[in-house]
Parts: sequence; C-alpha cells; structure tokens
Amino acid sequence: MTPAEMVAVFAAGVSAGAVNTVVGSGSLITFPVLLATGMPPVTAAVSNTLGVIPGSISGAIGYRTELSGQSRRILKMSVSALLGGLAGATLLLALPATAFEKIVPALMGLALVLVVLQPRISASVRRRRERADDSARPDGGRLLLTGLTLASVYGGYFPAAQGIIYMSLMGVLLDETLQRLNAVKNVLVAVVNSVAALFFLFSAAFDWTAVALIAAGSALGGPIGARVGRRLSPAMLRSLIVTVGTVAIVQLLRH
Repeated sequence: MTPAEMVAVFAAGVSAGAVNTVVGSGSLITFPVLLATGMPPVTAAVSNTLGVIPGSISGAIGYRTELSGQSRRILKMSVSALLGGLAGATLLLALPATAFEKIVPALMGLALVLVVLQPRISASVRRRRERADDSARPDGGRLLLTGLTLASVYGGYFPAAQGIIYMSLMGVLLDETLQRLNAVKNVLVAVVNSVAALFFLFSAAFDWTAVALIAAGSALGGPIGARVGRRLSPAMLRSLIVTVGTVAIVQLLRH
C-alpha cells in the first residue's frame, strides 16, 4: 500500500466512523477505497469489518446518555446480534461472494420504506394497543428479536447499512425516540462487528495495515458522529437515513 493509499484509507475510516454512528452504511465508504488499493473483495470485507470496530465502540460511548436505562433491553438484543453476526460471518466464507449480495439492495430498500413509514406505523400500533389496553413490550417481543437476529446475519456477512435495518425494525416495534434507538443501534453494530472479527481472526485472510488505518480513523470519527447525530431532530435524522440508504442502494446496484 502506497503512502497516498494509506492516507485515503485512514480518511475513509474517519468518515465511516462518523457516518456509522449517525446513520450506518459507513462501510460503503471504506470498502470501495480498499478495493481501489487492489485488495481482493473478501479480504477487503474482512479487513473492513475488523477496522470499524473501534468506531462502533467509540460511537456507542458517545451516545452513553441515551443508553441510560436500556441495559436489560440491550442485553437481550445483543444475544440476538451475537448469534446472527456469527452466522453471517460463517456465510461470508462459505458462500460465493455474489450469493448473498444479490438480495442486499432489496433488504435495504425494504428497510428504507419502513424508516419512511415508521411514524405512521408506530402511531397505528399505539392506537391498537390503547384500544386493547396493552402496553408496548420494552424489548419488542419475539418479532423484534427475530428480526434483529436476521438483520445481524446480514451484518455479519456484509456490514454496510445494517444500522439502517436495525433502526427500521426498532422504530416500528419500540415506543422510543429515534435518538435512544440510534444509541442501541450503535451497540448492536459493535456486537456484530466484534463477533464477526473474532471469527475472521482465526479463519480468514486480512490486511493488518488496512485494519490499523481504518481502526484509527473510525475511532476518531465515532465521537464526531455522536456529537452531530444527537443534535439532529427526528425528521432530520430520518431524512439522513433515507438519503444515505438510497445512495447506498444505487452504489450497490452499479456493482
């Protein structure tokens, strides 16, 4: 890797760390940059997953205020994320590179539709609960945990936009503000990336230079994203999620 390429990878790591904390899809910045250095796709994907972990952790720490009072919920969801992430990491090495990626744009498109419709769906769910005199489950119940597990399978295989899918699922099934859900999203992404990374350390090829550069960059970008993200209104955050997700779909379809 040339000095210029190293600078580009580091800068991509900073951007990815910030974008992942606010929205998700930061890997759509780092992954193409790694490919541009001549790195094989699977090696680039594994190196990227290892590198973005510090950014996920620093971003979650940046949202520590919003995480207050959510420990039990996060513990349950983290178990789902861990199992799904491990399954997804296994699929990355077991299946052809194109097998799973064919459905990625469709999954992201569905997630964006849910994000857009989330206020209406949530309002409808609340009215139904009021009529039935039933309160929302703090962990979203089996439906949400199952959805998060499947989303984590996707995240363990292809980390880009997993945060958008998490936000769409939680936004529909939990009665919480987007900022508090965004904080939980960052923890779940950190769990998935970490378990996938542990799996890859013993079973896949990766580039230590790329990992170190992305790790350093994403660790700096995570807190920046947290400071920016918590200042956004629900409407602005939702719009940003949809915008980034749409760009991600277009970029994936081009490849």
